[in-house]
Amino acid sequence: MNIENTQSQMRKGILEFCILSIIRRGEAYPSDIVEEMKGANLQILEGTLYPLLTRLKNAGMLTYRWVESNSGPPRKYFSLTDKGELFYGELEKTWNELSNGVNSLASKKPEEPIHN
Repeated sequence: MNIENTQSQMRKGILEFCILSIIRRGEAYPSDIVEEMKGANLQILEGTLYPLLTRLKNAGMLTYRWVESNSGPPRKYFSLTDKGELFYGELEKTWNELSNGVNSLASKKPEEPIHN
């Protein structure tokens, strides 16, 4: 088994939820999302983020607006749509169920019997 591959798959599974969690708090510029993810020790490359943002926008979960920049091209700021808010709520519910279940299993002591 390759631990890096398993770790990568685990991260990919929660990436969308993490990104939507950031955008849900307010409009977000992609490089700010990357920085916040890094700050949480969840590395993401812009090359991974942009296709995900586009997919979420095309699915009606996100919208964006262009903002003129004093130092370069206009910037695209993303925000959640009503559909995105509902989707986020479902992801949050799923995350809480998974997190509680995994924590319950992982915190059991080795001497505790398994009941079938």
